[in-house]
Amino acid sequence: MNYPHVSIVILNWNGWKDTLECLESVYKIKYPNYNIILLDNASNDESLEKIKGYLKGKIKVNSPFFDYSENKPIKFKEYLKHEIESMKDEHYMNKELILIENDKNYGFTEGNNIGIRYALDILNSGYILLLNNDTVVDNCFLNELVKVAEDDSQIGFVGPKVYYYDYKGRKDIINFAGGKQNLWKFKPSHIGYKKIDKGQYDTNKEVDYIHGCCLLARARMLRDIGLLDKEYVSYREENDWAIRGYISGWKSVYAFKSKMWHKIGGSTNRNTNLFVDYLETKNRFLFVKKYSNNLQTLSFLLYFFVFDFWIISAIDLIYFKNLRRYKSFLNATKDGIKILRA
Repeated sequence: MNYPHVSIVILNWNGWKDTLECLESVYKIKYPNYNIILLDNASNDESLEKIKGYLKGKIKVNSPFFDYSENKPIKFKEYLKHEIESMKDEHYMNKELILIENDKNYGFTEGNNIGIRYALDILNSGYILLLNNDTVVDNCFLNELVKVAEDDSQIGFVGPKVYYYDYKGRKDIINFAGGKQNLWKFKPSHIGYKKIDKGQYDTNKEVDYIHGCCLLARARMLRDIGLLDKEYVSYREENDWAIRGYISGWKSVYAFKSKMWHKIGGSTNRNTNLFVDYLETKNRFLFVKKYSNNLQTLSFLLYFFVFDFWIISAIDLIYFKNLRRYKSFLNATKDGIKILRA
């Protein structure tokens, strides 16, 4: 097996506890050729202090998935964002961590793009792995992703089998085994969602998209189709990336032997974070605007306003009894209509 260089891009914002557990799991993987690019999106907690403390071996990590390793200190280099913008070349040791401190919160898309540009322009990586900070990975997960990608030069994106970190005390409940999406109603769905893993999804297969929590992207493809669209800020950006890749002839493939566990919104409370709720709705309209024809757009609008609008309204007002969440949904819908009209 070939071991092309992989840059693992991890974005932190006020989530140092999750980030340390993620890092500890990554530093146990068997893949031999990688660097970690850890970006802090202008956290206003003690994230930077805690991350540096962990790298220096001053903070131990507890996890139900592994025992703490005494492989510290971990070599790292630290930069401010403006310092890397003029950088043309830099030498790094294998597995060294690059810590980049952003001057503001750039959101998920542009925050990751900063790390992706660094991986492409400075590290000249063969692959870039986007990895959410609220995840824990199997020690062979990256070997399996790269192995699948290397088998077919037209595979642009590869993703693992994603389990819930803790689903009612179980760790064998699937959250994602590949994704489906269409342009007629654009309501992406997870294959295997909330199913007990009994081996029923143990086949590598081409899918519509890969979950953004753990996504291996071929560098050659990214130079072709571009980086994440920062207009999304967060949510649905991986769907946009996948369809851009598909239009340009690149495949998205689910690799079942690669495994990881996701806390699902570890840095946000999905019930109370109004901005998350807003983006999830508004970005559906943005996606449809970019990729649907007139008939598909009409189909989406009919589906949305006949079904989704009333179901989501009932959930916000009756189930959650959350008027602010409902108003955020209305604002997102209004802004979505403006996007379609533009």
